[in-house]
Amino acid sequence: MVFATNNEHKLREIRQIFGDKIEIQSLAEIGCTEEIPEDADTLEGNAIQKARYIAEKYGVDCFADDTGLHVDALDGAPGVYTARFGTMNGFGDSHDATANIRCLLAKMEGKENRACRFRTVIALIRHKAEGGLEEHLFEGIVEGKVVTALRGENGFGYDPIFMVGDRSTAELSPAE
Repeated sequence: MVFATNNEHKLREIRQIFGDKIEIQSLAEIGCTEEIPEDADTLEGNAIQKARYIAEKYGVDCFADDTGLHVDALDGAPGVYTARFGTMNGFGDSHDATANIRCLLAKMEGKENRACRFRTVIALIRHKAEGGLEEHLFEGIVEGKVVTALRGENGFGYDPIFMVGDRSTAELSPAE
């Protein structure tokens, strides 16, 4: 099964989750070096767009995700623009986690409502024996809050400022 991502952190996490139950191949392992289209205006749209692209172009079963951080005080932003939030607001290069965090913390200054959630949509596309593609969408949500300072050394992206209970997701072990 191919995971349509260039994010090494996500790939490593997924491989840990599946262990030896399913062999997860990377885009590099199937020879995909091009930039995969991801220009939909919803998480669902981006996930399905990426999975379809790989399934159709490479003829493999594939899954892809899109994840958005939705902050109540920012009317649901950054949402579908989570990975590019810093760049869009003049805080650095595309997909720069440090710039994204700096941007979010700046926009949250003075905000009392810190409630937020990570929402992930996974698109799974499999080739049917009789031809054609079979598509499935899955969704997961983790509720939390944005904190004002970085906490923890694990994880990636917004993990150091995303609190679940009394710890940031960067303070959680990989098993947690």
